[in-house]
Amino acid sequence: MTPSKKSFVIALLCSGLFLLLPNYSSAQSNSVTIIGKLIDQESKQAIPYASVVLNNKQSKAIITGVTSDDSGNFSLTTTATNYEMTISYLGYTSITITEFTIVNNTINLKTIHLYPDNEALDEVVITGEVSKTVFKLDKRVFNVGKDISSTGVSALEVLNNVPSVNVNIEGQVSLRGSTGVQILINGKPSVLADQSSNALGSITADMIESIEVITNPSAKYDAEGTSGILNIILKKEEKKGLNGSVSINTGTPDNHSIGISLNRRTEKFNLFSQIGAGYRSLPQENESINTDLINNTTIFSTGTEYRNEAFYNLTLGTDYHINDYNVITLSGNFAYEVEDQPSRTNYSSYDENDALISEWFREETTDATNPKWQYELNYKKEFENNEDQVLLFSAIGSFFGKDQASEFNNTTISGTNANNDQQTETIFQQADFTFKIDYTHPFTEKITLETGAQYVINDVGNDYEVRDFTAGTFVRNDSLTNNFEYNQKVFGAYGTGAYEGNKWGVKVGLRIESTDLNTLLTNTNASNSQNYHNYFPTFHTSYQLSETLSVQAGYSKRIFRPRLWDLNPFFNIRNNFNVRTGNPNLQAEFSDSYELTSIFMVGKASMSTSLYYRYTTDVIERVSSFADNVNTTTPENIGTNGATGIEINGKYSPTNWISFTGDLNYNYFNREGDFELQSFDFSGDRWSSTLGTKIGLPAAIDFEITGNHQSNYKTVQGNVKGYVYADVGLRKKLLNGKAVINLGVLDLFRSRVSESYTLQPTFEVYNHGLRGRFVTLGFSYGFGKGEAMTYSGKRR
Repeated sequence: MTPSKKSFVIALLCSGLFLLLPNYSSAQSNSVTIIGKLIDQESKQAIPYASVVLNNKQSKAIITGVTSDDSGNFSLTTTATNYEMTISYLGYTSITITEFTIVNNTINLKTIHLYPDNEALDEVVITGEVSKTVFKLDKRVFNVGKDISSTGVSALEVLNNVPSVNVNIEGQVSLRGSTGVQILINGKPSVLADQSSNALGSITADMIESIEVITNPSAKYDAEGTSGILNIILKKEEKKGLNGSVSINTGTPDNHSIGISLNRRTEKFNLFSQIGAGYRSLPQENESINTDLINNTTIFSTGTEYRNEAFYNLTLGTDYHINDYNVITLSGNFAYEVEDQPSRTNYSSYDENDALISEWFREETTDATNPKWQYELNYKKEFENNEDQVLLFSAIGSFFGKDQASEFNNTTISGTNANNDQQTETIFQQADFTFKIDYTHPFTEKITLETGAQYVINDVGNDYEVRDFTAGTFVRNDSLTNNFEYNQKVFGAYGTGAYEGNKWGVKVGLRIESTDLNTLLTNTNASNSQNYHNYFPTFHTSYQLSETLSVQAGYSKRIFRPRLWDLNPFFNIRNNFNVRTGNPNLQAEFSDSYELTSIFMVGKASMSTSLYYRYTTDVIERVSSFADNVNTTTPENIGTNGATGIEINGKYSPTNWISFTGDLNYNYFNREGDFELQSFDFSGDRWSSTLGTKIGLPAAIDFEITGNHQSNYKTVQGNVKGYVYADVGLRKKLLNGKAVINLGVLDLFRSRVSESYTLQPTFEVYNHGLRGRFVTLGFSYGFGKGEAMTYSGKRR
């Protein structure tokens, strides 16, 4: 894309935003503010969190609404002229006000008395709205009813009630068994949806209107997809007041943190913040066996790698409600990490007679600092005559840096001297920018058009130097040193059209993306440029056979672009007999995905079954080469892969104290391709399953156990061994749920072992890795309307 085209795109995105600004001021000038205070007629006490709704007098459609604060006060603003107000609260007689007196653009209703009504309370309990799932074209919508919204639980607890979604005790969200889920708030990314913190704990059930579940995204979303999208739709009448929580955690291996989350809602502003700090260590046990089948020599290596981190995190943000139809969100996050990586690897070398030749060990000392920050601007505009007509603009920027120095010292135990001391130094900087605009326009109740554009910039520099100890001094190794520059720009535009009837609907879309990728090794002046344009069509349809059974079908074309570390040809020399490097000539892989899904719901059980077929070209595989007992793995594009599979997931809650969830994914794949005159044609199968149980015990104690299984499967040069592991959790609620104690054990039996075999005519490589058992203990206290949630301090 030329500079002039880039400028035009950015100007187009920005001008679409600013052309609408005059509409704001005119709307505000005609607005009226209505204020009042609610009290109990008998006790004379204030009534907090009562519903105050403004309706159109003729159509009875909701114009706007709020809830009273802790002192019973409420305030709302409207530009409408023909309205009535309804005030309601559980256990009280609702009242409707139709006459108003305006003084200086303000209606002061002063003190309003509500009368207790026991009969009304009983009626609400019996006929209260129950949460249910509605099937749409390319998504499922879980509408939050009074059975959940009145419980005061957090957004994570609400997610756990959604079919196909599971949230474990630690707060990790998975969709159809996969944890690569993107969470949106009102259709846009948000600091509040960040799974690396407990920010979702400040959103309570009574603030949520619905949750959209998207497993096969349409052309509206990036062609480089995730495992799914969860979109949390908040009610317009969000609760005002101060919400928040404070958490303290500890664990073994070291996993210590403290965090504070705050959320303050007023009439115009929603302010949210979080601050946290902690220390963690991530040890991993490794074992490798490299065998040269020509010379019959073998290298054994075993050791433990550590990644110790002290981390600090600060998040600030605000939603500013300009008026009933316009909201601006500005947020930022800053994090700082200090790393220490003390590791040791033991080596032993054997000849063709299995006789020991030498023994030595390699010790690593690594120190690094990692500054990170992210900032985000979102603007959302709704339209007065159609609440589903929405314009959304967002601009996101982020930065990650690393300044790292490592030293590797070798010590000979016996035999041949293994004097290969080395030093490395890395200066890494990555800046990413995303500009996006989306527009949704319903022409009728059944026909909707969506359109928008996105521009993404990724700019990375990695200056990496290796020095060998030679003749009493460290000398730069030019063959391993590189300064790698990576710059990628992706422009995308899309359009979708949908028809949705009472039982049947169809949605078609097309996304166009233009990719401009440039890499440069400055020390050798080796460059690589890739410029390509692609079309990504999508098709979705659904049919509701009955109230309990629906069928959905979908097609989408997807892309996977090589990441920085796939392209950067630097050598990781931590274990200098098992080296990983990148490939700057790597191409993107493309997939055609077809999916047929049935969703069946009966009573308290739900089950989703999907048949799918995915065909991928230019598949990226890591390929091993072998020389002098050194195994080097490099990503390469190798042929095609066709996978046919079935995915089944279900959820069953026979009572309110026990629930079961299960996921099963099986696929048969056919690989075709060749590389350097070697054929990689083969076929095989692969499956995974998860079974979880949650039990509510007496004394407000929740118990959870989840079992996971991953099968063996073939690779282009060998195979990967399967494993089974279990996670357990225990949670005790105190002070009516305001305080929580969490105990979690990950990989209870230390059985989550990563094992792979590379089996070739001239060499064999065996790799074994184990993270081990992790135990965590946390205490959290929530105040205001906030739930007590654990600040996880997960890696961002």
